[in-house]
Amino acid sequence: MAAALLEKAAVLSSKHWSGAAAAGSRALELRLHAEGLVEEDAHAYLAFVDALRAAKGLTGEARARAVGPAHTKTVDVPLAIVRSAAEVVDLATMLADHGNPNLRADAVVAATIAAAAGEAGAGLMAVNLSDAPGDPRLEEARRLATAAREKVAALRK
Repeated sequence: MAAALLEKAAVLSSKHWSGAAAAGSRALELRLHAEGLVEEDAHAYLAFVDALRAAKGLTGEARARAVGPAHTKTVDVPLAIVRSAAEVVDLATMLADHGNPNLRADAVVAATIAAAAGEAGAGLMAVNLSDAPGDPRLEEARRLATAAREKVAALRK
């Protein structure tokens, strides 16, 4: 949704900013990527549930081999969501600063939505990595989500 708002803002900013067309193209790419990630996330969770069921009764290394790859996807897909959300916030900031001033509020709303998606992805990762709190992927997600939140706060000033 955030990237779609940016597509609109970019299309209507071509008279105000020479980078509007490129921003619109990137917003479209990010929207399509996000749509794919939603699907991937659902599949990752279902595959993890299936792996847990299949690993019932297994212990140790055998359980880790059975569940590990599916568990990894439940972390990697939300991390991709956080990364994408952070990029949407950056693009929203550019459109807010350079695009059509009548659509600045749309860019700020897009940044707010994207930052919330980043926070949600990082939160999901924290749950999925509750047994590995020092995982560098979680640290990256938290860093990106915090930076996105700070950029939104700056836009609102």
